[in-house]
Amino acid sequence: MTVTRPLRTVKSFVRRQGRLTIGQEKAIENSWPVFGVDFSAEKLNLEKLFGRNAETILEIGFGNGDALLHMAQLHPEKNFIGIEVHRPGVGHLLQNIEEHDIKNIRVFCHDAIDVLKQQVPDASLNRLHLYFPDPWHKTRHHKRRIVQPDFALLVAQKLMPGGIFHLATDWKNYAEHMVKVLNTCDQFKNLSDSNDYVPRPEERLLTKFEKRGHKLGHGVWDMLYQKR
Repeated sequence: MTVTRPLRTVKSFVRRQGRLTIGQEKAIENSWPVFGVDFSAEKLNLEKLFGRNAETILEIGFGNGDALLHMAQLHPEKNFIGIEVHRPGVGHLLQNIEEHDIKNIRVFCHDAIDVLKQQVPDASLNRLHLYFPDPWHKTRHHKRRIVQPDFALLVAQKLMPGGIFHLATDWKNYAEHMVKVLNTCDQFKNLSDSNDYVPRPEERLLTKFEKRGHKLGHGVWDMLYQKR
């Protein structure tokens, strides 16, 4: 009898468990039932999830959640969904949601590809943000980069017509890869006058990490694409 193993899906991230602080642990315990969304195979009802019908912005890999929190504070009239697999980052964001009494954020702690495929309805998002994803800088690891042709089509499927896909990276090689993938995707129009990069939109928070990088002479590349 021959036993076959299921094919392993190539992940675009490494699940780093890290150590939760006491505050993060308490925030997850107290706030997850209100702001957290458990993964399932059922499509989300966004109006029911937020208790209203409003523009919806989704961020993949929000890290510690500072940029997501900043945007939610700037736009209380909009709905925000954040996806992050790193539990301390989820805990940090939930702490800030509690502290600042934020009502318009919902959080996933799961693989973003699964969430997009299984739970996000088609043509339901006004914007999708992907800031500083793992660059997988070694050539043999480039296949792990989340921005690939299939991913571009998946994002286009979830955006409304005219919706915006905003990407940012501090790795020039990855920026070039992103532009190559998305410029060849018929579903998107590059909003850059030079068909590559745009200045950082003011709404994207300039993080401490990014400020430190600028001082060291590191570049950051922003890209804006609109679904046709």
